[in-house]
Amino acid sequence: MRNHIIKSTCLLVVLFIANFATAQEKEKDKDKDKKNIGTEVVNVVKPYTPSVSDAFKIKQTPSLNDKETAKKKEIKYSIFSFPVASTFTPAKGRAANLKKAEKEQIYNTYVSLGLGNYNTAALDFYTSRAISRDETFDIALRHHSSQGDIDGVVLNNNFFDTKLDLAYINRSRDLSWKGKAGYQHQIFNWYGLPDVGLTAAQIGTIDEQQTYHNVYLGADVDMEDSFFNGGNILYRRMFDATSSGENRLILQPEFEVEIAGELIKTLVDIDYVGGTFENNYAGSGSIDYSTLKAGISPSLVILRDDLTVNFGAGIYVAMDLENSETDIFIYPRVTAQYRLSGDDIIAYAGVEGDLRQNSYYDFVQENFFVSPTLGIAPTDQQYNGYLGIKGKLTSNVSYNAKASYMSEKGKALFSVNPFNPQPDNGYTYGNSFNVLYDDVNTLSVAGEINVDITSNFKFGAKAEYFNYNTDTQQEAWNLPNLEASIFADYQITENWFAGANIFFIGERKDNVTFAPGTIMAMNQIVTLDSFIDVNAHVGYRFNDRLSVFAKANNIANQDYQRWVNFPVQQFQIMGGATYKFDF
Repeated sequence: MRNHIIKSTCLLVVLFIANFATAQEKEKDKDKDKKNIGTEVVNVVKPYTPSVSDAFKIKQTPSLNDKETAKKKEIKYSIFSFPVASTFTPAKGRAANLKKAEKEQIYNTYVSLGLGNYNTAALDFYTSRAISRDETFDIALRHHSSQGDIDGVVLNNNFFDTKLDLAYINRSRDLSWKGKAGYQHQIFNWYGLPDVGLTAAQIGTIDEQQTYHNVYLGADVDMEDSFFNGGNILYRRMFDATSSGENRLILQPEFEVEIAGELIKTLVDIDYVGGTFENNYAGSGSIDYSTLKAGISPSLVILRDDLTVNFGAGIYVAMDLENSETDIFIYPRVTAQYRLSGDDIIAYAGVEGDLRQNSYYDFVQENFFVSPTLGIAPTDQQYNGYLGIKGKLTSNVSYNAKASYMSEKGKALFSVNPFNPQPDNGYTYGNSFNVLYDDVNTLSVAGEINVDITSNFKFGAKAEYFNYNTDTQQEAWNLPNLEASIFADYQITENWFAGANIFFIGERKDNVTFAPGTIMAMNQIVTLDSFIDVNAHVGYRFNDRLSVFAKANNIANQDYQRWVNFPVQQFQIMGGATYKFDF
């Protein structure tokens, strides 16, 4: 048994060694296979591009082979010094101060007085008194008068205009309000007598003077961080020398709310006008009028980057209380503005309408020579569509160009009254104006440019062309077809200053009529020539308190008529002084 085990063990050892030798031979064969992968010839062709690195470089500095070499000569220096007396003392350095502009002294009061030819006087006074930190009381007084003396005018042609304004102002963080009151006294004359051959005795019986009195009370309110933005209220009482009287009450509160990130503004407009004229033009009875306008104007303001759009409308109720009539009016109020190139090019457009309340006071301020026999009624401005572009050509040149088309029903036009003498009324000699109402469509094109040539020299010009289309009247009486103006202001030196303005008014037309029974023609259309009015002023400031000035009007000395038979004063000159102080 033991021999059998030994034999088996020897057999296993022999088999293991044989197997191991066979495995080694296989590994050697694999290595031979890996090394014998074969050979290939690869030719790489590339143009030769020599570089500086390929050039032959000298590896060391060559040695000199000169037989003689110059030796450097040794030089010795010596300094001969002696003391020198010096009185120089360096100044200590200090920072330079910037020159500050002198702070302008602000005074709370100024008074200006001027006198000129035609016995003209002008006064302007203003003072603002601080009651407390948040309260101010202001007083303003203005006066302008002249004794007339217009060449070729036989009736008295002086005028007088004085106005006193009082204001109390209270300001706080969230609420500011202003209470105001005033009185105005005006005297004018119906001096535009036509050349109809009246005798000196007849002219002597004409009472051409008219006097106006105007008293008003009002308040303005402005609120922050509230749905109530503010508003204004005004009451005005006007009466004249012919027993005419008018009352007007205006109430306009404004509200603003934000809904879904958009602003909605609402303006409430209540406007009442009522009055009476003692006589109509024929002298056969009085004229009474009473009109109430009440409306609301909501609008939605949309702001989108360079685009601003205002969508709104006006809804009004007009009540003629004298004749018990009521009308409802709805007007579009849509405006848009888009910045095409920042502030350089801004395009804008809009369609707006309004019910304009006319009044005796407004007509007088536009034409001082109206008769106290007017029919007062509102004007229905159905729409005013316009398209324009504005912006800056350069940093100191701005412009504005605009075209518009407006449709108005019941537009007020001034026209001279018929020649129908009545000894008790000084306005019935064809020397006063009436108001006629007509439906008028107006096309206009306007342009304006302003240039700040330097910080001390400013220049501007604007012009507007009109084309009128009337319904029942032959012409748009007394409305010019062209208006233009130019102005310039120049601060010559620190003390000297000057300025000028030029006005151009184009041709106007009026209809001169005469009452039945007179020897004159019934109707005659008169064309008033266009005119240019050149005005200039110059002044000198002695100091921050006192300055003097000189003004010249109608420098071209034109004898033009602003209204039919009403020539104006020719060349006018006035000199005066202005003084500022604390009161």
